[in-house]
Amino acid sequence: MMDAIERIIAERACERLILDYAAAIDAADWDTVAALYVASGRMSRPTAPDDFIEGRDAILASFCARPPRTTRHICANIRVTLLDADNATASSQIMLFTASDQPPLVGSYADVMVREDGTWRFVERRGSLDFI
Repeated sequence: MMDAIERIIAERACERLILDYAAAIDAADWDTVAALYVASGRMSRPTAPDDFIEGRDAILASFCARPPRTTRHICANIRVTLLDADNATASSQIMLFTASDQPPLVGSYADVMVREDGTWRFVERRGSLDFI
């Protein structure tokens, strides 16, 4: 059983994971992005919510294959639910700005997270667009 302080620390670590992910993508730091997943983690982009990329190596390869672009992700409404001391789910909204003529995209993420060797990582990130 977690006490209140342990719960707050775990929730904050999960929130930070989501924010670090956005910052690493905006920095085009693909190695860091991939390292935020467990080895068998999977993700889907908000533009393709049912098309999962499976495994840390495949996630890294998918980001490395993207054409360079300048982005800024704004994360909001992050809600973490601790299932126990080492497992959590989270939801968040995201706004994506790109240095292009494209209008900003508004989407959501549904996350599954695990604490592995003391570090929180994504097991799954499922993105979706809220407005198309």
